[in-house]
Amino acid sequence: MERLPISTAHCTVEQDGHVVIVTMNRPEARNALSTSMLVGMADAFAYISQTPEVRVGILTGAGGHFCSGADLKAMGTPPEDEREQRRAAEITNYHWKGLLREAVPTKPIIAAIEGYAVAGGTELLLGTDLRVVAEGATLGLYEAKRGLFPMGGSVVRLPRQIGYAPAMEILLTARSVTPQEALAMGLINRVVPDGQALSAARELADQIAACAPLSVQAILRAHRETFHLPEEEALKVSDEIGWPIFATEDAQEGPRAFREKRPPVFKGR
Repeated sequence: MERLPISTAHCTVEQDGHVVIVTMNRPEARNALSTSMLVGMADAFAYISQTPEVRVGILTGAGGHFCSGADLKAMGTPPEDEREQRRAAEITNYHWKGLLREAVPTKPIIAAIEGYAVAGGTELLLGTDLRVVAEGATLGLYEAKRGLFPMGGSVVRLPRQIGYAPAMEILLTARSVTPQEALAMGLINRVVPDGQALSAARELADQIAACAPLSVQAILRAHRETFHLPEEEALKVSDEIGWPIFATEDAQEGPRAFREKRPPVFKGR
């Protein structure tokens, strides 16, 4: 595992082969969001999108928790590190990019969740593509009972992902949601024993990384660009994205490997 130089004091970014693991690293505050953390996450998600050998990212938290939401004081305080201060000034809307509200990565992001994933933690979950949650975790959007508003996009995203009625219950009551409830709603993919969220997420990441990267990226793109279009129009956009995949080298390698009864070696071209 290689630690990347874009890591910050509150965000560790590591690469292992085709997988990048982004760890919110402020355990003394249950990984409450800070400027240092959001800058590191914004840079990490950009790196995942822009680096050809990276095929999937995992977002997790240190110290047994995912993220307990925004630390308004820490988010308003410049980082101590000069490089982090500079990056905060250089990255337009680093907070939205770090929260996966803006410039969402072109490659899949898997959330590996233990402990608290509330308020901004649940908002981050909604920006990911796959979600693995430990059975003892706590989810929820608490903003309404704090006199706040979920600015990470949950008011828009949650009803689109799980439907109007369950989304409004979560948003308007500001109650906690168990992993078992979240699974039944279709909000998450898997519930695993405590302490195993990251390893289970890594298994999923390795399965994705074994697929043809251009195919995976095209599937993500087609979904995002057609989600709210009428079917006839959506199919046209999907075709425009999908047909070029058949002209790639990987599209030749997949069937060839199947015929030769061996694992394919995809190169992303």
